[in-house]
Amino acid sequence: MGVTTALEWLSSCSGCEIAILNIGEDLVELLTEHLDIVHAPVIMDHKYFGQCGDEGTELEIPEAAVGIVTGGVSNEEHLEVLEEMRKKCKILIALGSCATQGGIPALMNGQDSARSFDEIYQTPSTDEGATRPDQGVPDLLDRTYALDEKVKIDLMLPGCPPNPAHIAELITALLEDREPDLPTKSVCDSCPTRREGKGSVSTVKRYTENAEFDPEKPVGEMRCLLEQGFMCMGPVTAAGCAKRGAPSCIEARVPCRGCFGSVMPKGNQMLDMMNALASNGIDFKSVVDRRSMLRFSGAHGNLRPPRKVAVKEE
Repeated sequence: MGVTTALEWLSSCSGCEIAILNIGEDLVELLTEHLDIVHAPVIMDHKYFGQCGDEGTELEIPEAAVGIVTGGVSNEEHLEVLEEMRKKCKILIALGSCATQGGIPALMNGQDSARSFDEIYQTPSTDEGATRPDQGVPDLLDRTYALDEKVKIDLMLPGCPPNPAHIAELITALLEDREPDLPTKSVCDSCPTRREGKGSVSTVKRYTENAEFDPEKPVGEMRCLLEQGFMCMGPVTAAGCAKRGAPSCIEARVPCRGCFGSVMPKGNQMLDMMNALASNGIDFKSVVDRRSMLRFSGAHGNLRPPRKVAVKEE
């Protein structure tokens, strides 16, 4: 019998679950010889409140040695499920950038939620005065949280989605009772592009033009995109996306967008990126939308609604 394992997904898109499937042939061995999945709503019909879904009065999740949770915490149901997973699992893993740092769902943290939902449900294409659904819909929390803001998390693996090889390494390390061998540095530390020092531009370029590179030459022959003036989040983003040597975005000759979150577990990519721009001689005031640097790491209080500025009457 393998190690009992429970999987849950909260405010997520199932991309992390697809990444698990993308482990490939090694996953077959893990599932048949080492893991015993006792709970996984994404692949099996397991009712939280009894066999028919209405027999129990308390949330039912089986006990497991290992729990893997994807997605952030955006509403009361997410929080209830997460707390039950923490209670029932000896080791709890936060998988993916939504779980570790808020991810895309945490973009809502940068807006006034009440106003945003009013705009969503009351548009020119809806009936005038339309209201939000309130029947059988869990109440929203005040913002989207990363898992470690609500419960104790034992292991975290970021990524949007995570690297399948690193998921396999994490699971294997647990089975072998050792520390996982995972990247700990930034995207820049694993980037092969050519660096020449400070760039020749003083303002940030919007990516409406191609970077300078020779498509016939390997990516290592291309000059650093940040030095070319493009907003590349490599200096402040955790490494781990590389599958063929170079980081995935850099392999495609486009700047890193920061999807693996901050190098530091609770770092602020926006503030750190401002420093990186300054050190490259680039005027940070030329950045059109600084808050977009937190598009994958808006939890931990990093992304908040803009402050309302009082307008003085003449």
